[in-house]
Amino acid sequence: MTYSCESRQNIALARNEALSHAAGDFVAFIDDDEFPENGWLAEMLDACEKYEATGVLGPVRPHFEEPPPRWITDGRFCERPEYRTGRIMNWEECRTGNVLLRRQALDGLQEVFNPIFGSGGEDKDFFARMMRLGHVFRWCNEGIVYEIVPKERWKRSYMLKRAMLRGRNVLKLQIGQVELVARSLVAAPLYLALLPFSLVLGQHVFMKYCIKFCDHAGRLLALLGLNPVRER
Repeated sequence: MTYSCESRQNIALARNEALSHAAGDFVAFIDDDEFPENGWLAEMLDACEKYEATGVLGPVRPHFEEPPPRWITDGRFCERPEYRTGRIMNWEECRTGNVLLRRQALDGLQEVFNPIFGSGGEDKDFFARMMRLGHVFRWCNEGIVYEIVPKERWKRSYMLKRAMLRGRNVLKLQIGQVELVARSLVAAPLYLALLPFSLVLGQHVFMKYCIKFCDHAGRLLALLGLNPVRER
């Protein structure tokens, strides 16, 4: 086992540093707050070989340290989409919280993960660039990891700040910016108008629309050069 420290606070640089020590045929990533099921890596490898994919992604399911408030579970705020095994993924659906990649596919890339993203979004940029080069990524629903969700992440302020940062980082992508901004110009005022009505349907519905609004508002504010949120 090799332990390496990237002194600069930048997730893209940390990922690139890890890759500089990876000499095998495959590279797997999970986040530092996650743990895998037994057999996780074997399931991912089997799927990658079966579908002859450049890489495979798998589910990240929440693991709560203590029972969360009901509005958290009702709104499924800590759950992420899952798909049938073998499904071809779109770059907007991809992230590095649970992924297995063929090491050879990364050869020749000057920077696998772009440091301009800093606090997040470098994974979507990576998948967008790879798919433009013709690489195909598949889903493996049997390769499961769990994300530890501490109580601090149940805060509404955390969720809203995270959405604003996510929206801002999207504008750093090399493709699809015009479409994303056009989508936000329509979506942001629509979600804002729906907020008062969503209260009637429950706190979890209200928060869901708040998060959607902040995602789009983050993009539009970044376009204007405004950055009201710097950290979660």
